[in-house]
Amino acid sequence: MKQKINSINRRTFIGNMTALGTATAFSNEFLWEKSRSPKPLIKPPRLRKGDTIGLITPASGLFEPSSRHEAREVLESLGFQIKFGQNIRQRNGYLAGTDRERVTDLHEMFLDNSVQAILTIRGGYGSGRLLDQIDYDLIQQHPKILMGYSDITALHLALHKMTGLVTFHGPVALSTFNDYSTKYVLQVLTQTEPVGEIKDPPLDPLRKTLGVVPIREGVASGALIGGNLTMITATLGTPFEIETKDKILFLEEVGEEPYAIDRMLTQLRHAGKLHTAAGIVIDRCARCGPRDYKPAFENTLSVEEVYHDRLHDLNCPVMFGLSLGHVAHKPTLPLGIPASMNTSTGRIQINAAAVI
Repeated sequence: MKQKINSINRRTFIGNMTALGTATAFSNEFLWEKSRSPKPLIKPPRLRKGDTIGLITPASGLFEPSSRHEAREVLESLGFQIKFGQNIRQRNGYLAGTDRERVTDLHEMFLDNSVQAILTIRGGYGSGRLLDQIDYDLIQQHPKILMGYSDITALHLALHKMTGLVTFHGPVALSTFNDYSTKYVLQVLTQTEPVGEIKDPPLDPLRKTLGVVPIREGVASGALIGGNLTMITATLGTPFEIETKDKILFLEEVGEEPYAIDRMLTQLRHAGKLHTAAGIVIDRCARCGPRDYKPAFENTLSVEEVYHDRLHDLNCPVMFGLSLGHVAHKPTLPLGIPASMNTSTGRIQINAAAVI
């Protein structure tokens, strides 16, 4: 384990350790020290048509070899060139290769001057294993767009806290790039003007019965922070712990039973992360509910009831039911950028440009 050393030596150290086939880990003491100092906000350079997007797999591997071609075709159809990380074909059980291989691809994409943005091909599990092995100085000195969601929340929170970099909660390369999602990807990543209000996605059968529900009414403003509820909870007690004070916290989740959501919200309450937020925005929680055949409890609350029970007494506005995470129509949300929310309209608004 290494203590704090300068950036050049750290990079040399990482290169040497990579050559030896050994993952690099920085000490907890060093990471805690680095996490305590506030970081100025860093907006990455905007994406332009014809630019190259680097594709990496920092979590789980690809289901099928054809997924590479699918990702390439979609992004090339949007006018971009593609460069694959050298290790994206690797597999290590439920991981897309070893920690060393996955963090090497991350570092190399940030260092590669021919790559203007980095997009994760998929989520799954494993991004959190990389957080003590990332050279945050390297990334701070080579700011670029990084986009993904779900398990990629671990990277978003760590990079933002350790470097101040604005990263982007949005589609992975294998997401559905429909008109709605594509519109926000291009607006947020390519334009140096604020996106403004995030419009509702097209109606679908789920949204007709759900809609956006105010749990605690009001309006609020603050820097945008958040992501997957499971991954956010997993940062607690670590140097990468989410900071929510005076911020708009957004949460998304998929496939969890109500009691599990209750447990995670309770942990966030106990950690003081909910009472200090300026406002809270929650997605639909796709496929969340009691299991069809073996629910954990014979009697249960609905997902909406859990959110109401755990959040209704906060001193900030809260709304539930937006389209944010594991859904086909998702906007691209820039972490660290000023935003606002209004429970009467059921919408959020991005109030500043996220790129330069």
